[in-house]
Amino acid sequence: MKILVLIPARGGSKRLPRKNIRILGKKPVVAWSIDVCRGLPEIVDVLLSTDDEETAEIGTRAGALVPWLRPAELSTDTARTADVALHALDWYETKKGIVDAILLLQPTSPFRSRATMKRGIELFKHHGNRPVVAISPASCHPMWCLEVDGDKVRPFIKNNGFHMRSQELPSAFVVNGAFYLITPQDLRRHQSFYSEDMVPLKMLSPDESLDIDTDYDWKIAQALIA
Repeated sequence: MKILVLIPARGGSKRLPRKNIRILGKKPVVAWSIDVCRGLPEIVDVLLSTDDEETAEIGTRAGALVPWLRPAELSTDTARTADVALHALDWYETKKGIVDAILLLQPTSPFRSRATMKRGIELFKHHGNRPVVAISPASCHPMWCLEVDGDKVRPFIKNNGFHMRSQELPSAFVVNGAFYLITPQDLRRHQSFYSEDMVPLKMLSPDESLDIDTDYDWKIAQALIA
């Protein structure tokens, strides 16, 4: 099996400036996602898609393939991740050859383990190459959530669970962004990494599931390293 890893690392970030190249544990954040791919036989290349020259240089030094800077129209706040992935996939298959799957690793999930990577790839194989998406336990259960309408609040879910104890609530998970594995055919057909038949890759460790998106997340990451 041939898997192309894609790491999307835009240079701009409003909530946490330059988050992808900040130094975490003596190496740039983006390097964590490059390093975790080493030694996995299914991975044929790690392609870094960025619009930023400094990020490109750092990625190249860390061992990623950085053949171009991402087009401006795919580098805005509103650009879809699927479009970024399709741009990279089309280029790679034209220049380097066909792959069996594309694995999206967001650089802001630096603590995903190699064991989780292997588990995700094995799930993909075991389930006939159905899309695999990483999920984590929800920090706030949706049955306890509210929506606000002016000066009123009401349950976000009609059949809410306010009368239930936490241990009585059904398990709830959220997509954590750490791992998306899909065939090129499914990505092109759905124009998305999500589908109705996707397989869950459960990541139960809050440390491994951390997504660095805010200054508070950054402080947590630094504390974990320390």
